[in-house]
Amino acid sequence: MEVSTEDAAPTRLTSQPSWLLNQSAAYATRLVNDGLAAVDARRYHYRLLATLEEVGPASQATLGRRSGIHFSDIVETINELVERELVRRAPDPSDRRRNIITITPAGRRYLRRLDKQLERIQDELLAPLSPEERQLLIRLLTRVLEYHNQKARQRDA
Repeated sequence: MEVSTEDAAPTRLTSQPSWLLNQSAAYATRLVNDGLAAVDARRYHYRLLATLEEVGPASQATLGRRSGIHFSDIVETINELVERELVRRAPDPSDRRRNIITITPAGRRYLRRLDKQLERIQDELLAPLSPEERQLLIRLLTRVLEYHNQKARQRDA
Protein backbone atom coordinates (compact mmCIF):
# COMPACT_ATOMS: atom_id res chain seq x y z
CA MET A 1 0.00 0.00 0.00
CA GLU A 2 1.49 3.26 -1.11
CA VAL A 3 1.03 6.41 0.95
CA SER A 4 0.28 9.62 -0.90
CA THR A 5 2.31 12.72 -0.14
CA GLU A 6 -0.77 14.21 1.51
CA ASP A 7 -0.95 11.27 3.95
CA ALA A 8 2.76 11.07 4.75
CA ALA A 9 3.88 11.97 8.26
CA PRO A 10 6.17 15.00 8.59
CA THR A 11 9.88 14.39 8.03
CA ARG A 12 10.61 15.73 11.51
CA LEU A 13 8.63 12.75 12.84
CA THR A 14 9.69 10.08 10.34
CA SER A 15 13.36 10.62 11.09
CA GLN A 16 12.89 9.75 14.78
CA PRO A 17 14.07 6.24 15.78
CA SER A 18 11.13 5.88 18.17
CA TRP A 19 8.66 6.56 15.35
CA LEU A 20 10.45 4.16 13.00
CA LEU A 21 10.51 1.42 15.66
CA ASN A 22 6.83 1.96 16.45
CA GLN A 23 5.76 1.83 12.80
CA SER A 24 7.93 -1.24 12.15
CA ALA A 25 6.55 -2.96 15.26
CA ALA A 26 2.97 -2.26 14.15
CA TYR A 27 3.69 -3.75 10.74
CA ALA A 28 5.46 -6.75 12.29
CA THR A 29 2.53 -7.33 14.64
CA ARG A 30 0.09 -7.40 11.72
CA LEU A 31 2.31 -9.82 9.79
CA VAL A 32 2.70 -12.15 12.78
CA ASN A 33 -1.00 -12.06 13.70
CA ASP A 34 -2.09 -12.74 10.12
CA GLY A 35 0.58 -15.37 9.53
CA LEU A 36 -0.23 -17.29 12.70
CA ALA A 37 -3.97 -17.03 12.05
CA ALA A 38 -3.33 -18.70 8.68
CA VAL A 39 -2.16 -21.81 10.59
CA ASP A 40 -4.88 -21.56 13.24
CA ALA A 41 -2.69 -20.05 15.96
CA ARG A 42 -2.23 -16.91 18.01
CA ARG A 43 0.93 -15.27 19.37
CA TYR A 44 0.12 -16.52 22.89
CA HIS A 45 -0.06 -20.10 21.60
CA TYR A 46 3.45 -19.81 20.22
CA ARG A 47 4.81 -18.05 23.30
CA LEU A 48 3.36 -20.64 25.66
CA LEU A 49 4.48 -23.66 23.63
CA ALA A 50 7.97 -22.21 23.15
CA THR A 51 8.23 -21.48 26.89
CA LEU A 52 7.14 -25.01 27.79
CA GLU A 53 9.64 -26.55 25.42
CA GLU A 54 12.43 -24.42 26.88
CA VAL A 55 11.64 -24.70 30.61
CA GLY A 56 9.80 -28.04 30.71
CA PRO A 57 6.66 -28.72 32.74
CA ALA A 58 5.72 -25.70 34.84
CA SER A 59 2.96 -24.14 36.88
CA GLN A 60 0.59 -21.65 35.27
CA ALA A 61 2.14 -18.84 37.32
CA THR A 62 5.67 -19.75 36.18
CA LEU A 63 4.52 -19.95 32.57
CA GLY A 64 2.90 -16.54 32.83
CA ARG A 65 6.08 -14.97 34.20
CA ARG A 66 8.42 -16.72 31.77
CA SER A 67 6.29 -16.14 28.67
CA GLY A 68 5.22 -12.60 29.53
CA ILE A 69 1.57 -13.57 29.22
CA HIS A 70 -0.62 -11.84 31.82
CA PHE A 71 -2.31 -14.15 34.32
CA SER A 72 -5.77 -13.22 33.02
CA ASP A 73 -4.75 -14.47 29.55
CA ILE A 74 -2.64 -17.48 30.54
CA VAL A 75 -5.62 -19.56 31.73
CA GLU A 76 -7.55 -18.95 28.50
CA THR A 77 -4.48 -19.79 26.40
CA ILE A 78 -3.85 -22.99 28.36
CA ASN A 79 -7.51 -23.97 28.03
CA GLU A 80 -7.33 -23.53 24.25
CA LEU A 81 -4.15 -25.61 24.01
CA VAL A 82 -5.53 -28.32 26.34
CA GLU A 83 -8.67 -28.56 24.19
CA ARG A 84 -6.46 -29.08 21.12
CA GLU A 85 -4.35 -31.64 23.04
CA LEU A 86 -1.19 -29.57 22.54
CA VAL A 87 -0.56 -29.32 26.29
CA ARG A 88 -1.63 -31.39 29.28
CA ARG A 89 -2.77 -29.96 32.62
CA ALA A 90 -2.41 -32.07 35.78
CA PRO A 91 -2.48 -31.35 39.51
CA ASP A 92 0.95 -30.74 41.01
CA PRO A 93 1.74 -33.81 43.19
CA SER A 94 3.46 -31.56 45.76
CA ASP A 95 0.62 -29.00 45.90
CA ARG A 96 -2.80 -30.12 44.66
CA ARG A 97 -4.00 -26.49 44.49
CA ARG A 98 -1.56 -25.85 41.65
CA ASN A 99 -1.61 -27.21 38.09
CA ILE A 100 1.44 -28.31 36.13
CA ILE A 101 1.33 -27.78 32.38
CA THR A 102 3.28 -30.07 30.03
CA ILE A 103 3.72 -29.85 26.27
CA THR A 104 2.51 -32.98 24.43
CA PRO A 105 4.17 -34.63 21.43
CA ALA A 106 1.43 -33.06 19.27
CA GLY A 107 2.31 -29.70 20.85
CA ARG A 108 5.98 -30.15 19.91
CA ARG A 109 5.04 -30.95 16.31
CA TYR A 110 2.73 -27.94 16.20
CA LEU A 111 5.49 -25.73 17.62
CA ARG A 112 7.79 -26.85 14.76
CA ARG A 113 5.06 -25.87 12.30
CA LEU A 114 4.73 -22.46 13.97
CA ASP A 115 8.52 -22.02 13.90
CA LYS A 116 8.49 -22.52 10.11
CA GLN A 117 5.60 -20.10 9.70
CA LEU A 118 7.36 -17.46 11.81
CA GLU A 119 10.53 -17.95 9.79
CA ARG A 120 8.55 -17.11 6.63
CA ILE A 121 7.06 -14.06 8.37
CA GLN A 122 10.51 -12.84 9.45
CA ASP A 123 11.72 -13.24 5.86
CA GLU A 124 8.83 -11.12 4.63
CA LEU A 125 9.35 -8.48 7.33
CA LEU A 126 13.08 -8.19 6.70
CA ALA A 127 12.98 -8.71 2.91
CA PRO A 128 14.87 -5.50 2.07
CA LEU A 129 17.82 -6.47 4.32
CA SER A 130 20.74 -8.75 3.53
CA PRO A 131 21.48 -11.63 5.95
CA GLU A 132 24.30 -9.55 7.46
CA GLU A 133 22.03 -6.54 7.91
CA ARG A 134 19.41 -8.73 9.56
CA GLN A 135 21.95 -9.99 12.08
CA LEU A 136 23.15 -6.44 12.75
CA LEU A 137 19.57 -5.24 13.28
CA ILE A 138 18.93 -8.08 15.72
CA ARG A 139 22.11 -7.29 17.66
CA LEU A 140 21.31 -3.58 17.86
CA LEU A 141 17.68 -4.08 18.88
CA THR A 142 18.77 -6.65 21.48
CA ARG A 143 21.27 -4.19 22.90
CA VAL A 144 18.68 -1.40 23.14
CA LEU A 145 16.14 -3.73 24.77
CA GLU A 146 18.65 -5.19 27.25
CA TYR A 147 19.76 -1.69 28.25
CA HIS A 148 16.21 -0.57 29.01
CA ASN A 149 15.33 -3.85 30.75
CA GLN A 150 18.37 -3.43 33.01
CA LYS A 151 17.39 0.17 33.81
CA ALA A 152 13.86 -0.98 34.68
CA ARG A 153 15.19 -3.74 36.97
CA GLN A 154 17.45 -1.24 38.74
CA ARG A 155 14.57 1.21 39.14
CA ASP A 156 12.29 -1.50 40.50
CA ALA A 157 14.90 -2.90 42.91
